[in-house]
Amino acid sequence: MTTNRIAFQGELGAYSHEACRTARPDMEALPCRTFEDVIEAVRSGQADLAMLPVENSTYGRVADIHHLLPESGLKIIDEAFVRVHISLLALPGTPLSDIRDAMSHTVLLGQCRGFMRDHNIRAITGADTAGSAKEVAERGIPSLAALAAPLAGEIYGLERLADEIEDRQNNTTRFLIMSRQADVSRRADQMLTSFVFRVRNIPAALYKTMGGFATNGVNMTKLESYMVDGVFTATQFYADIEGHPGDENVKRAMDELGYFTSSLDILGVYPADPLREAQRQEGIS
Repeated sequence: MTTNRIAFQGELGAYSHEACRTARPDMEALPCRTFEDVIEAVRSGQADLAMLPVENSTYGRVADIHHLLPESGLKIIDEAFVRVHISLLALPGTPLSDIRDAMSHTVLLGQCRGFMRDHNIRAITGADTAGSAKEVAERGIPSLAALAAPLAGEIYGLERLADEIEDRQNNTTRFLIMSRQADVSRRADQMLTSFVFRVRNIPAALYKTMGGFATNGVNMTKLESYMVDGVFTATQFYADIEGHPGDENVKRAMDELGYFTSSLDILGVYPADPLREAQRQEGIS
């Protein structure tokens, strides 16, 4: 039985909610308090899919998320790139000149320093972006605004006094869409495979695992390490590669990887978001 719901972390109007509306506009978005709650909503059947942010082009990876992915029991079925466009949201009828303070998550406040300085607006740290918009609407103070997605203004009845005020116009967050069931039969022009692994306790094990991808012409777009259970000697690696496990060169590379690893778990095989190439080109230019 399906619910036609997609779960996300945060309040209605958060950037994760925006990602849900963009990637799955036909599904009902289900807000959850924590990432763990998002995963549990899918595992328990409250939702069919989970929308989880994994990294931001300005601030890097989302803390703790890579620890949760392998233990979630869910599989990645898609990725979604969302541009972080920031709006200044205030009570209806308030002119920009009356705004003295702006509230938002500390990360978002750091992305609008130029605009805040130019308009002599003081930053106030809020719990999150959409939550700040909700609080501004509830408090009803004309001089107090919120920095959040335009969607938050729509939901909480706030007026957009300024749009796209972020310092970096190419700021993008990558999300992973996860499901209880994998679909490895899907094919697209550009496929991605995500997996986690631990290397065997032999000299140069990590170097040898990487050699198989190089010799077989498989492009690895991400490789990150993190401790397991807070122990310095236990390290797990998360990787994204271009290609499908059914491709001959990917199959050979994964076979070599398996020889040098003590554990290997494929988290998902899914099409690349079309914005991935645009993001890559911006990184080159």
